[in-house]
Amino acid sequence: MTPWVTRLLLLNVVVYFLTAPVREAVFPLFGWIPAYGLFRPWTIITYQFLHANFLHLLFNMIGLFFFGPRLENKVGGRHFLGLYLVSGIVGGLLSVFTPFALIVGASGAVFGVLLGFARYYPDERIFLWGVLPIRARVLVIGLAVISVWAGIQGGGNVAHFAHLGGFVGGWAYLKILERNSGAERFKRQLEKAQAPSRPSGQNLERWRAVDSGRLHPLNREEYERIMGKVDRTGAASLTVQERAFLERMSAS
Repeated sequence: MTPWVTRLLLLNVVVYFLTAPVREAVFPLFGWIPAYGLFRPWTIITYQFLHANFLHLLFNMIGLFFFGPRLENKVGGRHFLGLYLVSGIVGGLLSVFTPFALIVGASGAVFGVLLGFARYYPDERIFLWGVLPIRARVLVIGLAVISVWAGIQGGGNVAHFAHLGGFVGGWAYLKILERNSGAERFKRQLEKAQAPSRPSGQNLERWRAVDSGRLHPLNREEYERIMGKVDRTGAASLTVQERAFLERMSAS
């Protein structure tokens, strides 16, 4: 168990048992009703920690327990909490299609966690009901399709648009996180600094003039791979990193 998964599990469980005896009084004050969101903005957060019944709580916490720790280790505690809350918020906002529904539960947040898990571990096998194996990305796609279809059909007492919003919020959070990561910024700066528009004939002559026999075996293998790619698909198909490698080899 990781720190934020543990805290969120405990918080949801404690809130459930504290509010269960007074649910009828608590839900109208702290549950999310999209049409009244501007007048009760705190409910976009508080609704995520309320649950209609024990099974509702149990299934959400099982999802958080199984998918949360690995994702938290991957992105870090601060970003895991951010993804969790943002997914729940977007889930609430997307429920605007059911404007007067009273929505409670961590489902949107947990669906965001599932989306994050599937993004980084798409081929991880998940056993539905402990029996049926399914890959994480297939599960997310399937749940998204079900959420759209059931939401359009009316879906009963299940907040399908909140589930779908959880996926949207999780995806958006991770895209922004990855876009602003140090590694991604460095990659963009490197590409900007190194990338010529197209390799010239002089580039090709210089690259072909490299004596591969004098290269270290690892460099020779990479050089031959890249030059083979040039022969098959042309120099324009090379990546920035491949061009930079050839430049280094021709200058040595």
